[in-house]
Amino acid sequence: MVLKVFFPSCCSSAESGILIGRWISEQNSAVILAVVHFPFIPVQVKRYLSEVQRVTKVSVSVLGSWSNSKQEKEESLSEFLEDLGTIFSHEPWIQISKEGNSKFWSCSTLQKHSDSPKEEEIILVYYDQRKVMLSHLHPPLDTAPCPDHKADDASKLSAIFDTVAKSKILFMTDRYDDGPIKLTHWQSDGVEASIIVELMKQASVPACMLLTFLLSLISGICRSRVLKFWPLSFLWSKLSTCEQLGHRLQHLQVVSSNKKAQNQTQLMRKANIFVSLLIDVALGILLMSWLYRKNRIGHLADTLIPVADHVAEELQDLLQWLMGAPAGLKMNRALDQVLGRFFLYHIHLWISYIHLMSPFIEMILWYVGLSSCLGLTVALCILSDIIALLTFHIYCFYVYGARLYCLKIYGLSSLWRLFRGKKWNVLRQRVDSCSYDLDQLFIGTLLFTILLFLLPTTALYYLVFTLLRLLVVIVQGLIHLLVDLINSLPLYSIILRLCRSYRLAAGVKFRVLEQQDGKPLRLLMQINPLSYGSVVQTYRLPTYSCYPKDSWTSLCKKLFLGELIYPWKHKGEKQD
Repeated sequence: MVLKVFFPSCCSSAESGILIGRWISEQNSAVILAVVHFPFIPVQVKRYLSEVQRVTKVSVSVLGSWSNSKQEKEESLSEFLEDLGTIFSHEPWIQISKEGNSKFWSCSTLQKHSDSPKEEEIILVYYDQRKVMLSHLHPPLDTAPCPDHKADDASKLSAIFDTVAKSKILFMTDRYDDGPIKLTHWQSDGVEASIIVELMKQASVPACMLLTFLLSLISGICRSRVLKFWPLSFLWSKLSTCEQLGHRLQHLQVVSSNKKAQNQTQLMRKANIFVSLLIDVALGILLMSWLYRKNRIGHLADTLIPVADHVAEELQDLLQWLMGAPAGLKMNRALDQVLGRFFLYHIHLWISYIHLMSPFIEMILWYVGLSSCLGLTVALCILSDIIALLTFHIYCFYVYGARLYCLKIYGLSSLWRLFRGKKWNVLRQRVDSCSYDLDQLFIGTLLFTILLFLLPTTALYYLVFTLLRLLVVIVQGLIHLLVDLINSLPLYSIILRLCRSYRLAAGVKFRVLEQQDGKPLRLLMQINPLSYGSVVQTYRLPTYSCYPKDSWTSLCKKLFLGELIYPWKHKGEKQD
C-alpha cells in the first residue's frame, strides 16, 4: 500500500523536532502542517493541539518525527525520536530525516501495535504551504458527468486544501513569540501583514456605517409612495438610466453591508462588485473630464440640431419616395397618400419640437455630463435614453405600421378560416368547424378582397419603418451590451488570476524531483490555475436586461405577424 506524505517545503531546513498535521485514513495520507522544535513538554504540546483542534475543527495530531542531521549530529537523537512514538502513540509513526547535504531523504514508518507490520511504499510530496493556504480549489465546471475516479481525485485534493486552509490559526505564531512551543511553518519568520491594509480596515468601519445610513435613506426615498404615482412610476420602469441606478444601488448595499462573508464565493462577489464600482466611477470621471475640456459640450450641442434636421429631411425624402412608385411597384393610391401625409405631419411636429428645445440643449447636455461622475455605465444608459427620445418619431412610425399590418394579417387569417368553414374558439383556444350562411360568406369575401389588395401598400410601409426601428434597436443593444459587460465582468477575479494565479486553483500537477531505489519518491505539487474563461464563468456578476431575450425563431415570427419587437416592458415581467 502507498503512503503519501505531504510535506511543506518551508520546513525542509527546520531544526529537528516532531511533525504535527492531519492523518487522512481514507487516503492513507499525512498532511504535515508544522514542525515543533526541541525543547518542549509533551503535555503542553497535547494541550496546544487540542486547543487548535477545538478552534479549527481539524483533527490535528503528532504524526511523527523530523530529524535534520545537518543541525543535529548526536547518535542518541534518532533513538529519542523513536521513543516519542510511545508518548504520542500515533499509528503509523512517520520518521523523516534529512541526510546532511544529500538531496535524498529517508522516510520510514513504525507500527508498534501491529502484529504483522507491512512494508509500505512512501511518496514524499512537497507543497508550497502559503500558496495552498491562500488558494481556493474550484470544482470542475464540466456539466457532463465525470468518471468516478476523477470525482475521487477532486475530493482527495479538496481534503488536503481544506486541511491547510482551516489550520490558519496554527500559522499565526512565529519564532519571536514567548510561548512554550516553537513552530516552523510558512510564517515562522514573521506573520505577513500590511500597515496600509490594517489602516484601511480601521477606516472602513465608520465609512461603511455612513454609507449604509445614506443608502438606507436613498432606498427609503425610492420606496416611498411618491415614486409609485404616475408618471414617476412609468419613467422609473421604462428609462434604462433608472434601472442602472437601481442596480448600482443594490451593489452599494452589498459592499457596505457589515455582514461578514460566509464563504469564498460571497467574499469574491463583494470584491468583484467593489472593483467594478471603482473602475466604473473612474472611467466616468475620465469621460466627464474629457467632455468639459475645450468646450466639447458646446460643440456637441451645436452638432446635435443639424443632425436631427438632416435625419428629418432624409425621412421626408423617404416618405415622398414611398408616396410615388417605389422601386416601380404599383401601390394603392388613396391609402398611400393617406399614410404618407400622416407620417409627414408627424415629422413636421417632431422638427418643431426639436427647434423649440434647441435653446436648452446645451444646458441639458451640461447637466447630463455631470452624471458621468456616477459611473460610465450611467452615462451610457443616459446616452441610450437620449437616442430613444431623439428617435421617438421613428418608434411611433414603426408602431403605427406594425399595428396596421398586424390588423390586416389577423383579419386575413380569420377570413381565410371562414372560407374553409372554420372559426377560432376563444374559450378552448382551438379551431372548430362552423357553418356560415350566404350573407356571411359574401361579406367575408368582400372584406378579404379589400384587405388582400391593400396589404402590399401597408406591408411596404411596415417593412421600411421596421428596418429603421431595427437600426435604432441595434445601436441601443450595443450600448446595453457594453453596460452589461461592465456590470457583470468579474474584474477583481481577472486581476487576481493575472497577478496571483495560484489563488484560483483548478487542480494540481506533480513534478518528479528525485527517484532512487530504496529511497522514497519525491514529488513537487504545483497548482494549476483556472483558465480566464472559467474565471469569468464562475465569478460573473448577475446583471439585468432591459429587453426580453427572444430567440431568432420568435423574432422572425414577430416580424412576420407584425407584433412589436423589443417593446418597453417592466423589469421582471413575464415575456411571451
